[in-house]
Amino acid sequence: MAQIFGNLFGGAKPSSSPVPSGDSDFADFAGAPDPSPASLSAIPDAPSFTGLGAASTGASAVPYTKWYNVHERYSLSDFKQEGIILVFVVVIIIIHLFGTSTNRKKANKWINAHAPVLRKQFALVGFGGRGPLADEIKSQDLPKSLASDSLELPEELLKEKSPHEFATYATGRQNIAFLDFNLTLFKRYSPLTVFIEYGLSLFFESMPAPVERMEAIIYPFDGKESLTIPGQAPGAHELRKDTKSSYDGFVWAVVNKDTMNQLRDDRYDVSITTTKDSPKLPSWATVMSESAEVTDLLLSPELIKAVEEAGELLEHLIITDQPVDRPKKLDETIPKKRIYLSMKLPPSGDYSNVLPLFEYFVRLPDTLVQSAHFRPEVMRKVRTTREDAIRRLQKADEEEKAEERAIEREKAKKLKRDLELKSLSAAEQKKYLEREKKQEIKKHQKKLTQRA
Repeated sequence: MAQIFGNLFGGAKPSSSPVPSGDSDFADFAGAPDPSPASLSAIPDAPSFTGLGAASTGASAVPYTKWYNVHERYSLSDFKQEGIILVFVVVIIIIHLFGTSTNRKKANKWINAHAPVLRKQFALVGFGGRGPLADEIKSQDLPKSLASDSLELPEELLKEKSPHEFATYATGRQNIAFLDFNLTLFKRYSPLTVFIEYGLSLFFESMPAPVERMEAIIYPFDGKESLTIPGQAPGAHELRKDTKSSYDGFVWAVVNKDTMNQLRDDRYDVSITTTKDSPKLPSWATVMSESAEVTDLLLSPELIKAVEEAGELLEHLIITDQPVDRPKKLDETIPKKRIYLSMKLPPSGDYSNVLPLFEYFVRLPDTLVQSAHFRPEVMRKVRTTREDAIRRLQKADEEEKAEERAIEREKAKKLKRDLELKSLSAAEQKKYLEREKKQEIKKHQKKLTQRA
């Protein structure tokens, strides 16, 4: 007992004798020496890496492993996914650059073919101005260095709106306020988009297949030179003296039969015309007109020849004074004269066959100003269609105003009722509501009796 208590309270001294051999669990530690701290002299002061085979300054050399060299840690097989992504990125960039450059070349080729005609007809073409022509230099004794017949900078004549859309502009001509052009090309920089558009066009009639086309719009003066040209512009005084640039308003068109139905659905102005084939035109073209006399005047031999040369590249040539979208307000029925030309671009890039029709289109306002003044009987029929549309809009406008007035009366009546109810006591309000309910029942019964 005494020994036990001594051991518990530290009274007994530890035995210095080794662990008996019978206790095999601690036999390995029986003869182990006491641990002692390591000497500081055995630790190297600083590591030294003087080479792959160099030994450390300490007691033992640092073991060499492959983790010290990137080319030994990784191989090309570890970058397969990144390589595939990089290839796709490079291919996409190459396709984009090729597509955009091809579209730019095609647009420049178009402007180079049409610019000579535009520069002879207009004082200003494009967005960078223009120098005098060779004939003007000879007649006005100007320096020959000012000659600019060659188009050295087509980018001044053509503006890139997007990689597949280009636009240009022309102004400064008698009978024409200005002329807008818009080129729409294939999205060559995105073949997947072109493929999807072609695929959807096979299943949906409302989504036509992508086509490369040129769309031009002429805005005639129509006798409004004084409102369009600023007084300080050169030649403004002469134009204001002669304001006989107006002509009778009508809708007339030569259209490709492939686009005729689509035009009727998309354009209000064309929808009010009647279609009649002409033996003078090719079988793929037809005339849409409001009057036969208008057709007799405009379907000239020059136009017929130009249409035949252009072939099915022509989509439509429209002379109109009506809006493209169906008017919903009376203000939208005001006549605004326009001349539209839409043509597909030739895949070969040869514009010699379409230039005659393009030149006729530019000179067409002159023909209208000189000859498009018809008999009163002809214009009376043309005006009838417009007056019918105006009457329909007036009727719809009156019905809308009557409905608004009815709503206002109902609101005023309800406000008066609420004010009367607020001024009454609870018992009087109850009698008022009961009397109102009886009146509604009587009205309902009266309506049922009238129907019976």
